[in-house]
Amino acid sequence: MAILKLYRKKLKENYLFLDKLFRKHGIEWGVVSKLLCGNKLFIKELYDLGIRELHDTRISNLKALKQTAPDIQTVYIKPVPKRSIASIIKYADVSFNTSLSTIKLLSKEAQRQDKLHKIIIMVEMGDLREGVMGEQLVEFYKNVFRLPNIEIIGLGTNFNCLNGIMPSVDKLVQLCLYKQLIEVKFDRKIQWVSGGTTVAIPMLLKKQIPKGVNHFRVGEALFFGKDLFTGGVIKNMNKDVFRLYAEVIELYEKPVVPTGQQMKNPSGKIPEFNEADFGKKTYRAIIDVGLLECNPRFLFPEDASIKHIEASSDMLVLDLGRNENNYKVGDMLCFQLNYMGVLGVMNSNYVIKEVEA
Repeated sequence: MAILKLYRKKLKENYLFLDKLFRKHGIEWGVVSKLLCGNKLFIKELYDLGIRELHDTRISNLKALKQTAPDIQTVYIKPVPKRSIASIIKYADVSFNTSLSTIKLLSKEAQRQDKLHKIIIMVEMGDLREGVMGEQLVEFYKNVFRLPNIEIIGLGTNFNCLNGIMPSVDKLVQLCLYKQLIEVKFDRKIQWVSGGTTVAIPMLLKKQIPKGVNHFRVGEALFFGKDLFTGGVIKNMNKDVFRLYAEVIELYEKPVVPTGQQMKNPSGKIPEFNEADFGKKTYRAIIDVGLLECNPRFLFPEDASIKHIEASSDMLVLDLGRNENNYKVGDMLCFQLNYMGVLGVMNSNYVIKEVEA
């Protein structure tokens, strides 16, 4: 058995910290909920905090958001697939866009469904993931402004998500200038400059965010308190909103080094061993999770004496050393996880999800 627990109190503390910070600077914000993989139990926890804007990248997750919290504003935050246009209009109130041909299809479908669909146009600012090139922006907006049932509510950008390019004052000022240029050129007001994600929060704490940036999309900071500039944790935030508990299903003292002819294991690796370990023994535990649930390098035992050995599809072998804490079969071992660790576990139907006070 394995259980992923979300700790309500720690999540609330992180939410209140961020909400106070954004309110202080007059910034609106939404939560990137894609980590939760549409889990309605955890979505309800976000809704109960008072969050009224959720961002996701999967249509099935948006559907779950709408079923759990019908009055919430849902935002689809990657370029829209053309084959998903009807579902995007149905389940997303807002979408991020970079393709004129796609926006034209959104316009037609919004007319068919008798809806006004809001869009944010993403601008390329150096990380080279999604975004319209700056020199093409004016012509792009001119064409979009003509489309019925489409309302442009913002322009945005992304940093750090592909090539690790970090936000800077200069880049964010440039984004604000793009917004001013569009407003003057077309005599239209644009509600949001969505230039902020978790990676920009340390800049906000240092008062380095230009005043024109008035919208943030935040996931990793809410769930992990992450400071992506330092790799540490933002002061007064919690890094352990989630914990994984996995049951020990075998525990024996065994040799450190295996015996017999060695070939590649099912993961395609040939584990290496130190000659000095021949003849030595250690206590080895097997827990009830494996590669199917999560990459072991994203799991961090709370007991620092526990070390990873190797994983197969549905089991993880751990080195307990001399087992000084007297673990036994049936015990639940506790692990902290990073973002990719939780994402893997959330995608597994074999791990129980629970909320803890």
